[in-house]
Amino acid sequence: MGINLTKGQKINLVKDSGEKLDKFCVEVSWGAIETTKKRLFGGTKKVIEDVDLDLSCILTDAKGEWKDHVYSPEYNGFLKKNNYPLGKLTTVDNALRHSGDDLGQGGGNDFSEVISVDLSTVDKDVEKIFFFLNIYLNQGQSFDFSQIPFAKIKMYEGTPSRVDKEHMSFDIVTDDSYKNQRALIMGKLYKRNNEWKFDAIGDASDDQIFLQTISRILKSYN
Repeated sequence: MGINLTKGQKINLVKDSGEKLDKFCVEVSWGAIETTKKRLFGGTKKVIEDVDLDLSCILTDAKGEWKDHVYSPEYNGFLKKNNYPLGKLTTVDNALRHSGDDLGQGGGNDFSEVISVDLSTVDKDVEKIFFFLNIYLNQGQSFDFSQIPFAKIKMYEGTPSRVDKEHMSFDIVTDDSYKNQRALIMGKLYKRNNEWKFDAIGDASDDQIFLQTISRILKSYN
């Protein structure tokens, strides 16, 4: 088992052998929401809500300026219409690769999205890599992070479908303090004295779309 991080904790990216950890996966996992609703003719019933969380990341340079990104191409119609950078699943340098959108359908507690990272090939001008989550609400849905059973970020060696060795995990406490919050800045990789480290952030906000979260990161977390 890896290190269980707490909010605000920072760790060095090294293996047990002392070697640098530069190739790994960052996985975010979550569970479906179970609610109780009234029946039309009396009584109640349990309803499982599909929960579509979108894992994204943004890369910034030493000046805190946007260098590259990975986020869902599913938004590209809206993004193109409003002249925003289009979504993509791989960075320009191929150092970060997204596993694709998990729509969180069908109930259960095994939904996840994974970004594979190779720090040895990250553009030399990149100083920080932020990982963040946004809730995508389907028509008729209305919920927030306080209702999601759990959200967890995990860093491990392996592939998107196989965990070889877990190095750290960070459990997000989804409680009443997250009421009305639909975005989470989960953590960041950052370079210090040419060494990469990880910072568990875990800050929630009421952003309605990931572009607001990116603006928040650029303004307040650089």
